[in-house]
Amino acid sequence: MRTDTAPVIRLSDYQAPDWLVDTVHLDVNLHPTATRVRAVLALRPNPTASPAALVLEGDGLALISLKRDGVPLAPDSYVATPDKLTIAQPPHGPFTLEIETLVDPTANTQLSGLYRSSGTWCTQCEAEGFRRITYFPDRPDVMAIYTTRIEADKSEAPVLLANGNLVESGDLDGDRHFAVWHDPHKKPSYLFALVGGDLACVEDTFTTMSSREVTLRIYVEHGKEGRAGYAMDALKRSMRWDEEAFGREYDLDIFMIVAVSDFNMGAMENKGLNVFNDKYVLASGDTATDADFAGIESVIAHEYFHNWTGNRITCRDWFQLCLKEGLTVYRDQEFTSDMRSRPVKRIADVRNLRAAQFVEDSGPLAHPVRPAAYKEINNFYTATVYEKGSEVVRMIGTLIGHDQFRAGMDLYFERHDGEAATVEQFVQCFAEVSGRDMTQFMRWYAQAGTPEVTVKTRYDEEKRTYTISLKQTLAPTPGQPDKEAMLIPLRMGLLDKNGKDLPIINAQDGSIVRDVLILDKPELTVAFDGMAERPVLSINRGFSAPIKLVTDLTGADFALLARHDSDPFNRWQALQTTALRLLIDNVSRLRVGGVPRADDHLIAALAAILDDAGLEPAFIALCLMPPGEGDIAREIGRDIDPDKIQRARQALREDIGIRLGAELSHAYERLTSSEPYSPDAASAGRRALRNVALDLMAATGASPAFTRASEQYAAADNMTDRMAALSTLVQHDAPGRAEALDDFYSRYAENALVIDKWFSLQASSPHKSTLDKVRALTSHPAFSMGNPNRVRALIGAFAHGNLTQFNRADGAGYAFVADAILEIDPKNPQLAARLATAFRTWRTFETGRRTLAEAHLRRIRSHGGLSRDLADIVERALA
Repeated sequence: MRTDTAPVIRLSDYQAPDWLVDTVHLDVNLHPTATRVRAVLALRPNPTASPAALVLEGDGLALISLKRDGVPLAPDSYVATPDKLTIAQPPHGPFTLEIETLVDPTANTQLSGLYRSSGTWCTQCEAEGFRRITYFPDRPDVMAIYTTRIEADKSEAPVLLANGNLVESGDLDGDRHFAVWHDPHKKPSYLFALVGGDLACVEDTFTTMSSREVTLRIYVEHGKEGRAGYAMDALKRSMRWDEEAFGREYDLDIFMIVAVSDFNMGAMENKGLNVFNDKYVLASGDTATDADFAGIESVIAHEYFHNWTGNRITCRDWFQLCLKEGLTVYRDQEFTSDMRSRPVKRIADVRNLRAAQFVEDSGPLAHPVRPAAYKEINNFYTATVYEKGSEVVRMIGTLIGHDQFRAGMDLYFERHDGEAATVEQFVQCFAEVSGRDMTQFMRWYAQAGTPEVTVKTRYDEEKRTYTISLKQTLAPTPGQPDKEAMLIPLRMGLLDKNGKDLPIINAQDGSIVRDVLILDKPELTVAFDGMAERPVLSINRGFSAPIKLVTDLTGADFALLARHDSDPFNRWQALQTTALRLLIDNVSRLRVGGVPRADDHLIAALAAILDDAGLEPAFIALCLMPPGEGDIAREIGRDIDPDKIQRARQALREDIGIRLGAELSHAYERLTSSEPYSPDAASAGRRALRNVALDLMAATGASPAFTRASEQYAAADNMTDRMAALSTLVQHDAPGRAEALDDFYSRYAENALVIDKWFSLQASSPHKSTLDKVRALTSHPAFSMGNPNRVRALIGAFAHGNLTQFNRADGAGYAFVADAILEIDPKNPQLAARLATAFRTWRTFETGRRTLAEAHLRRIRSHGGLSRDLADIVERALA
């Protein structure tokens, strides 16, 4: 077990590797508890580095033998520990090193390196798992050609897979067999993959734009083949889209996906052999919700797109992680936007960014998109690297336009194919094609925190001039007390009193200007001429920059934007801003013993949205949903009382349900369908609006709504409607709740992914009995602390998704999660560390909760033998 004594790794200390590896030949003899790995490395000194000892990383390895150029090395010529192999005086030129190690896959509960779960051997090597298989210069900028031979008992592992193309296979004596895979493309060790087991296969083909036929295979547990069809369809659509949108063609003869049930991540993009958490592969209408189908589509696309943005071009070091992850998130978001609804997707992405990344940016775990230092790289697979990293890429497109962005991407692929690149090299491609100086823009990669932009407007009726004054601030974050001005692209529009877009005319020369305003100074004032009347400003359209926006727009202005803005995102945002202002005011009223007030303008705006037949149902559903409890807490920012937030939000939902009851009932009935289930975007949108209507009607507490929910649950022919109805019953503690939960479990007891939903639904209930229920469920036969999906479904949903009950005033929620973290850490440090991030907002709560949360964080820190992963998170949270 690694400890918290790990040194700080700094970007500024980067040095090129002393030794390079040209080829890797692996011979892996699979055994449940004693797998032998023979690695033959073709090594050569890096011509750009000074002569140095050969130091290879390991992690818990047992060395069996060591040979140089086929000759055993003398024991006094090297030093081998479980975590390092050092040859002090290697040859001056190229040589081969043959390393034989012994690993125990069954005992590997960390699920990093080579492990065995449910009878299947599997690897996970990102970020530093390959060193748990063999000694190696385990860093992204050491790229080699891999050939992998796998041998196993045919009865235990009839399927043997690795990266690349299959070049040889056959039977051996003793009911054993082997397979040899060769990957012709250089890759870093973190992209190595191996799978062995008894798996079923779903197969298809894809013809590339150059008319090559590629075999596509998805491997799943036997009996689950019927639920892999949507994943295969999503894969084929991803491959075609990447050709059309970015000109990227697949480059091997075969592409494989393997679905496993024990996995620390969502999926992994290993070259040609993607390993997936089965949550993001398996789906059917009666077992998966519309959100599950959308998630599968997104994750399949994300991992496939990594073939170019991550694999063909990888990152030079782990500080450049956003170069592959942020860029690939941007690509998968664009794919989903084209497959479904661009406005709905954009709103969903921004909601996710604010819920996860804005919170991260404002707390003790804040870090830049490209961190300057880390202790444990596993803890930097964060919303900042992924989601904010995507927003930074999106801003480049906003700055230089679509055509130049595509030209910059083409140059990036052409110039850096086969290399381990840096953020600077990526951004330089766009600077060259556009002629724009991107020096200031690079601060988005270097400075942590969410910029706040304050906007003040003034209309001069006599001069017919409209003036906008902008001011940007960026608060101190850990290690960065002083910030420089960011370059912030703000897409904007001006609306007349009827909600029509006005031409934007520069007051100095009368020209019509581009609709992107560049804020690159601490303060900026711009004026627009020819305004016969005071316009209404629509700014940060499409969420063109990941900022917090504060404006002096009035309630009437927001009402106009909500009804008429041509930008769908800002139309939704106007409603959210109006609702947040109301909710924050009502939280303040509740603090002093008052009662929540209503807002007639908000209700009228929601009624107009609900009545607009020209809008997508999915968009209407998003507009009707009030800001979440986390959104309200984030806006309040300090001395947060979760109970008051929950009461204020419930009061607004009840008010909407009562005052729009007839309209909601009409929408519910109108959208009831007898058509067979389909996961397409239009059908999913209709179900989304229908189920939001049901939940808002239930918020009134009226028994007819609960009757509808019970009837919908019983009659549902798909998981989306069944789960929505069950959620309504559970969240409102309605009559029939317990019976429905029991029925749900009995229906799906054999389907672990569906039972995960059952766990999560109960863990997210706002009722005071929830913690006792969650404690009891940890002893349920379907729950296992050893399975990451189960832990995330129950304890993760409670810690990360239940604001009131995790943050109970008595501290019992903190105590429960802290105990779970300490129990999990010795077996799975990555999972424990991710659970611990639930404490990242502890300083924002009122004094009582803040004191209790800090005490439990200190209790975790004082526990002996913490993993490096967990110790890092706790130390940063307490710093």
